[in-house]
Amino acid sequence: MVNAKTYSQKPSEVSRRWILIDAAEAPLGRVSTAIAKYLIGKYKPTYTPHIDAGDYVVVINAEKAVVTGAKETDKLYYRHSGFPGGIKDASVAEVRAKHPERLIESAVRGMIPHNKLSAERMKRLRVFPGEAHTHTAQTPEKVEIK
Repeated sequence: MVNAKTYSQKPSEVSRRWILIDAAEAPLGRVSTAIAKYLIGKYKPTYTPHIDAGDYVVVINAEKAVVTGAKETDKLYYRHSGFPGGIKDASVAEVRAKHPERLIESAVRGMIPHNKLSAERMKRLRVFPGEAHTHTAQTPEKVEIK
């Protein structure tokens, strides 16, 4: 019998790709799970839980993100100023009008593990409201979401 050992990736062995995802192709939850998969790097055969080996993700068309059912008016996003009585809420339609990238960012933030690596993973997420993005020099690979 061969003495097989479990592979553990080192931080110096991490290789990152640039991924381009169009948020207008599929529902918000399906797009967010795909983004989280690439940010975490769990699809890679060298995945190691305690090493941040995920990719950079560029998301375009955040303002055209698809929500199903009555979520456009019924789903609420809350934020708090930190002062008594300082809670505010906004529907999906209101958030989409002012800050469309927040729809994607909050959905992805809820899908990645809440640990010490989550802040670095969220820094590699770049969300743009329209078709144009500033990362053409990195030549991101377009990923189709079904």
